[in-house]
Amino acid sequence: METQNYANHRQHVPMFHFVLFPLLVLTLIGSCVNLYDSWGDPIRIYSASLIVVLTFCVLILLFLCRVFALKAQDRAIRAEENLRHFALTGKLLDPRLTIRQIIALRFASDDEFVSLAREAAEKNLAADAIKKAVKKWRADTYRV
Repeated sequence: METQNYANHRQHVPMFHFVLFPLLVLTLIGSCVNLYDSWGDPIRIYSASLIVVLTFCVLILLFLCRVFALKAQDRAIRAEENLRHFALTGKLLDPRLTIRQIIALRFASDDEFVSLAREAAEKNLAADAIKKAVKKWRADTYRV
């Protein structure tokens, strides 16, 4: 596996991002076309509208499953990085740091983590700026 760095750290799950989501979008489009074609036909309109509603509900469910999983990962990352900062300095992370900043800080090696965390809090650096500032990348291959 290639060494992780800023250029290649984003991860995609092919079955989720490139198969399931496009299929659901196509299903929603097809169900809307079916609903449009069924308009005025009292026999078909009910089932066509149910298909649109169900497809829309599955899309919402897909989105929420993704968001809920990422929220759980964000909480774990916050706890891990707080522990790492405490182990290195004896103090918890600066409370001014946002979750996006803490997630970005996880890529910093121990040598630069503390100073980068301080700089991020003081200058309110964006997550992308924090990642670009990392000199010695610490890979995180578990987040998706």
